[in-house]
Amino acid sequence: MIPRERVIAVIERQKPDRIPIYGWLHANVDGMIAAAMGSVEAFEDRYEFDYAHIFGGPSPLSWDAISKINAEHGGVIEPAVLLESTWGDPNDSAAYQGIRDALDHHKTKRGRFVYVQTPGIFECLNAPFGIENHLMYLCLYEAELKEVYRRQAEWNRTFAMNCLDLGIDMIHVSDDWGAQRGLLFSPETWWSLMYPYHKVTCDAVLQRKGYLSLHSDGNVMPVLDGIVKLGYQVVHPFQESAGMDWSEFRRNYSDSFVIMGGLDIQSTIGFANYDKLRSEIERVLRFGVDGGLLFCTSHFVQSHCTMEELTFAYDLVYELVRKPEYGAAT
Repeated sequence: MIPRERVIAVIERQKPDRIPIYGWLHANVDGMIAAAMGSVEAFEDRYEFDYAHIFGGPSPLSWDAISKINAEHGGVIEPAVLLESTWGDPNDSAAYQGIRDALDHHKTKRGRFVYVQTPGIFECLNAPFGIENHLMYLCLYEAELKEVYRRQAEWNRTFAMNCLDLGIDMIHVSDDWGAQRGLLFSPETWWSLMYPYHKVTCDAVLQRKGYLSLHSDGNVMPVLDGIVKLGYQVVHPFQESAGMDWSEFRRNYSDSFVIMGGLDIQSTIGFANYDKLRSEIERVLRFGVDGGLLFCTSHFVQSHCTMEELTFAYDLVYELVRKPEYGAAT
C-alpha cells in the first residue's frame, strides 16, 4: 500500500498493511528538529509518515482586522459588532498557494493522505470575542450569535469546497469544546448552537465524497452521538488524559468513526519517562492492531520534549508498526 491507501483503508474500516503514523510537529519543536535533521520535512521522510496536516488559505478575520475592531470598540467585540464587519474572501485564489505547494510535496511526490485545517464554529470565534466573553455570549446574545455562526458556517463551507477542488483528501474541522472532564458548555447548548452550523460544512463535504474529521481537545463524551450524526469519520485526539474512554469507543462507536491520536502530549511524551513512553506506545499500537487507529500525537509536541525523546518515540513507533504482532502484513 502507498501511504494514502493505508490511511483510507483505516477510515473505511478495512485492515491496512500496517498502522498509519503521523505527528503534529510544526510548532514548538520545529526549530529543534531543523537543527538536528535539517527540517521537519526531513523528520517526516525519515519516519515515512503516512499523512499530513496542511495549514493555509484565506482567513475569515485577520489578526489585523480583529485588532482594528477591538480598538474601535474599547477592547470588547460583541456579536452585533462582528456582524457589521467585513470578513475575508474564501475565494481568494492567491491565498491557497501554500495549500497547493503542500499538496505537491505530500500527496503528489510522497503519496501521502492530506487533510487541511478548517475553522469550526466556537474555537475560531474565540479570537475576536475572547473565550470568557464568548462563553458569556452563549447566554446573553443567542440570536445574534446564531447569525454570526451562520455566516461563519457559510464561509467554512466555501473554504472546504475550494480545498476539495484542489485535491485535499479530508476536511479537518478544529473546534475545541472540551475541558478536562466535560464540555465547556451544556450538551443542550451544543445541540442548539454548534450542531446546526457544523452540519452546513459536514453535509457539503460528505455530498462531495470527501473525508471528514473533527479535532476537539478535552472530553466530548456527552456529544459523541451528535458527532456521529454529523458524519465525522475521524475524531482527534479522543483524549484519554481528559477522561475519554477508549473501551467505550470500542463498545459503541468503532463502527461510526476511527481515532486519530494515541501519543498524549499532556501525559506521555515530553516528560523524560522513557519506560512509560515505551509502554504507552506499545499499548496504543496494540489497540490499533485490528484497525480503527491513525497513530498521531494528541496535539502539537510541546517545547519541553527533547530531540532524544522525540526520536526515541518515533524510532519505537516505526519499528513496532512493521511487526506482525502489531498488525503489519507478513
